[in-house]
Amino acid sequence: MHISDFDFNLPSSLIAQFPCVPRDNSRLLHLMKNKVIDRSFRELPDLLTSNDLIIANNTKVIPTRITGKINLKKIEITLHKKHTNNSWFCFVKPFKKVEMGDIIEILNLKTLVEKKLKNGEILLKFNIKNDALISFLEKNGEMPLPPYVKRKNFKVESDHKDYQTIFASEDGAVAAPTAGLHFSEEIKSNLKKKNIDFDYVTLHVGAGTFLPVKVENILDHKMHEEWGQVNQSVVDKIIKCKSNGGRVLCIGTTTLRILESAAINNNGKIAPFKGFTNVFIYPGFKFLISDMLLTNFHLPKSTLFMLVCAFSGINQIKKAYNHAIKNNYRFFSYGDCSLLIKNE
Repeated sequence: MHISDFDFNLPSSLIAQFPCVPRDNSRLLHLMKNKVIDRSFRELPDLLTSNDLIIANNTKVIPTRITGKINLKKIEITLHKKHTNNSWFCFVKPFKKVEMGDIIEILNLKTLVEKKLKNGEILLKFNIKNDALISFLEKNGEMPLPPYVKRKNFKVESDHKDYQTIFASEDGAVAAPTAGLHFSEEIKSNLKKKNIDFDYVTLHVGAGTFLPVKVENILDHKMHEEWGQVNQSVVDKIIKCKSNGGRVLCIGTTTLRILESAAINNNGKIAPFKGFTNVFIYPGFKFLISDMLLTNFHLPKSTLFMLVCAFSGINQIKKAYNHAIKNNYRFFSYGDCSLLIKNE
């Protein structure tokens, strides 16, 4: 399969720069077998039954973007992957101004550049342990918004709340599981009133989610690793849901990826899982757990667009995206969402 098979033209005006207010007021494109229906996200409870099970990602985004100095020279730092209890892989700008052995001062912290890698990446060793570092970042860091959110130096304090789902409880992500951003406490309450069960998995979203696919043949692409966990309670609920003829609705591609990884790791059957996954989902993938997927609209030629093409069929997804573009749906992290059904 060629990367060009997953390309489409997207007007830049449709890339959402700010979240929907209120967050549950976003639009929902409902893709069914032979038709596309325009809905509101608030209609979601009416599209499900009491036999269905919703599973969301409870990872919490750390505000990992911060500014440091090397001999009074300003250095922009974005932590993106924990290495040890006091070191992180980071992206820095300007990359050329940083050398191995440098000390970067970040307010009252001192950090050592242990390694200088490629493409703007370094390994930083901090003089405090990870728990203290996260507390420091919570007070002083900025949310690591995606590169396509371009506000020309206009900072929004509400991003600390807006770029975090209401499910967030487990520190570790450097990008939000954005399908979950549409949920409000009111929507969650309406789902409970319909006796629709809810549970959580964890997948700490890494910066690799934004990396472009640079190979012509997508089978040559090397997928990034992310850490995740599926608990026994989730496994039990999935088994019960399936036995009652219900459907498993994954909130976001991150939830889907960790659930499918758990099944792949157990010879096709759902089981508890804890560890790293680098599963690459593209057309031809056999889905073992997921029946429905709530997800935002993804970048052209991205692994996430390939995933939704695998889930609902490439022709169906292209039909849905053409409809979304013509009808001015908002794309990417702060954009609108779609409800997809697995292509049998």
